[in-house]
Amino acid sequence: MSAGRAVALRPRRARTWQLGLVVGLAAGVVAEWIGRRAEAVARRGLVDWPLAEAIAAKRLRAAQGALDPTELTAVEPAWADIMARIVPRLEARLGRPLPGVVERHAVVDRAGWAAANMGTFRELVARLEASLLGERPPSPGFGASIAAFANRFITTRQVGFLLGYLGTRVLGQYDVALLSAETSPGRLLFVEENIRQTARQLDVPLAEMRTWIALHETTHAFEFEAHPWLRPYLAERLERQLASFLEEANTFRVEGVAELVRRWRRDDADALSALLSPEQRRLMREVQVVMSLLEGFSDWMMDAVGAELMADVATVRVRFEARRAAPRKGLERLVARLTGLDLKLEQYRRGERFVAGVAAGGGEVALDRLWSGPEALPSEAELADPAAWLRRVVPAARA
Repeated sequence: MSAGRAVALRPRRARTWQLGLVVGLAAGVVAEWIGRRAEAVARRGLVDWPLAEAIAAKRLRAAQGALDPTELTAVEPAWADIMARIVPRLEARLGRPLPGVVERHAVVDRAGWAAANMGTFRELVARLEASLLGERPPSPGFGASIAAFANRFITTRQVGFLLGYLGTRVLGQYDVALLSAETSPGRLLFVEENIRQTARQLDVPLAEMRTWIALHETTHAFEFEAHPWLRPYLAERLERQLASFLEEANTFRVEGVAELVRRWRRDDADALSALLSPEQRRLMREVQVVMSLLEGFSDWMMDAVGAELMADVATVRVRFEARRAAPRKGLERLVARLTGLDLKLEQYRRGERFVAGVAAGGGEVALDRLWSGPEALPSEAELADPAAWLRRVVPAARA
């Protein structure tokens, strides 16, 4: 290479190096800005709640059978009449009043149900945020900031999807925020769109379906409102389990995730129990026993009181049970397993068999003792053996 050519290349190389330096500095500034912006957004919380609700509402309003607000308002007198008939009969059967239940019911669409349940989700996530965001340093770096932003992006859409999924399936609900610091009474929600759709699918008169759902949920209201110990009992176990999850989250390794996936695919453990410590399993079993009792008692009461209010309670029962037992497929099966919805059917069955056995073996005295306090709750073994529970809790009951 000639000396002149070498001299000519030097300025060009210098300019290239200088340009690279400028571009690098600019990229660094942009990356820093993006990182700070991402961190600022992530610091607002793990979930963008307005967006999550909007995602759920969009999905739910597009679902088949959507009603407009005027149609919902028009059916409120029919629901008020149903509640006015149900409550006195339940009070007579239970032997105590149900104050406030009639006044605290609401007829909602699917999006309204999702909005009402957003508070429960927020309370749960707030506890996660207090632990996870509180541990994050103020300037975690570009990669960590982007990861936090991505977590918020994904979690927001997961919450929106889950609310949208559940909102197309829930028929009614006694809405009580177990993890909330507030102790105000819950309220009854009836999802009219889903109830109408289910009545058509089961070929059941709409008035009968409304009565059936109202009986079930109003009995749940009795279980919680007439027994002040129940809500803190469940809340304590849920809080302890959540705290344990958070404590272990920092030490959970990739190998654990891989093992969880292998177990889930083999069907020898559900997605939750594969993650649980012995203490967590104990807490979950205690919660599941209570849930079985809650659901079973409501189902038993629906039959006991439903015959006085419905023309053909037996037909509704058979068709509704068939709907519950229908196999899930594809995405529905996956979501049901991950959320624990598959447990519900067995909870209904175990609980109702237990309550029926208690009623047959101990009568009204034994039924009253079911909700007398935590010490009267059945063990997991007793749930399958009502006679053993009667021997322990109501020894004077008839054999």
